[in-house]
Amino acid sequence: MLSPLNKYRHAFLVGLQSNIVYRWNFLIRGFFSMFQLVIVFILWGAVYGGKADVGGFDFHATITYFVVLIVLQFFIGAFNEDYQISEEIRNGLINQFLLKPINYFCYRFSIFTSARVVSGSLVLVPLLVILPLIKDNLVFPHEGWRLALGLPAVALAGLIQFSIAYCFGLLTFWFLEIQGFVILSMAVESLLGGQMFPLDLMPAGLFRLAQFLPFYYQMYFPAAIFTGRIGLASATQGLGIQVVWALVLLAVNQLLWNRGLRRHTAVGG
Repeated sequence: MLSPLNKYRHAFLVGLQSNIVYRWNFLIRGFFSMFQLVIVFILWGAVYGGKADVGGFDFHATITYFVVLIVLQFFIGAFNEDYQISEEIRNGLINQFLLKPINYFCYRFSIFTSARVVSGSLVLVPLLVILPLIKDNLVFPHEGWRLALGLPAVALAGLIQFSIAYCFGLLTFWFLEIQGFVILSMAVESLLGGQMFPLDLMPAGLFRLAQFLPFYYQMYFPAAIFTGRIGLASATQGLGIQVVWALVLLAVNQLLWNRGLRRHTAVGG
């Protein structure tokens, strides 16, 4: 048992060292993300326009939601894993994993996790810099269960994020270029993942439908738990659906991997 775990622990540590080399890239990206908050303040300030609340939440609750969302993006967002996987398939670098007792999914997930540890830690630096300016606009609920359910929700959201990126990366077995698929996926994720606006502002029927799609659980769901946009019953039910989606995506990825290897021609590497 220890031997397989040690393999991926080593991959995690190597990925950690590699990503620390690019720490300034992550840090600069983090500072630029703070400019996104300026846009959020301007846009949602205009939306509220003196209103006490929109959709049952006041201006401070909405700002808190977007701050949490930005932090989550750096901790669990799959930035370019799909392209990295695609490149390894196209260049034949994946062949080395076919000859060794290494699970490619676990290897790539270890690298993904190490990158998110670095990027997530570094985004806290610009956040601490601007915290004195925005702290009066941040309001968090105090129920203890939100942390107990929110942390596993974040972990599962990261697994879902990576699994979807992994899925698109494996499409390289069938398509030479996956950029179109990735762009389409990013557009859908932005809309149905709550990155453009809180999903609870959607019409009730559409919001209910979104709750059964995986995109809901990528960003909106953990952010909604931490910021009080959903209650205990909805959070518990959502966590169950999130587990189901994680298992479904893992099964789909295994299917794509098995089918893809049948088409794969081992050249390069």
